[in-house]
Amino acid sequence: MGNTSSMLTQYDIEEVQEHCNHAFSQQEIVSLYHRFCQLDRNSSGFITGDEFLSVPEFAVNPLSQRLLRMLDGLNFKEFVAFLSAFSPRISLQQKIEFLFKVYDFNSNGKVTFDDILSVLRDLTGSFISEQQRQEVITRVLEEAGYRRDSSLVLSDFMRILGSSQLKMEVEVPID
Repeated sequence: MGNTSSMLTQYDIEEVQEHCNHAFSQQEIVSLYHRFCQLDRNSSGFITGDEFLSVPEFAVNPLSQRLLRMLDGLNFKEFVAFLSAFSPRISLQQKIEFLFKVYDFNSNGKVTFDDILSVLRDLTGSFISEQQRQEVITRVLEEAGYRRDSSLVLSDFMRILGSSQLKMEVEVPID
């Protein structure tokens, strides 16, 4: 599986399925493998940040730079595991764990007011002012029982988002 010029065996497919908690069917994994091979232009078995940025939908995503730090240098199995966060077959807890990693920009296991502000800045651009962003975040944190100077850990994210109807889904076209 390391070399993208090889084909997936049934064993490879089952191994990837197990690795991503059966978030994708075997047919979807084969389709993802073909897409992975298209992105891996130098056939190294890994996808670089530049290769990810060649996908127009990814390049224009306001969170692309945050996601790149999670994506750069992924092999196929890691690529599928990353995409599994967008599968309707995974649990809300797994989706929240993924979101936590997006917000935890410095990977220290904590999300601060400034981390949330940075994501909101990426998402809103110039559509709202810095003061409005800060007010929104402060209000949301206070409603959830936190202060502006709180550092949120994964369990806090679970508590805040756990009762939500969070939707993060993508459809995998089957070739």
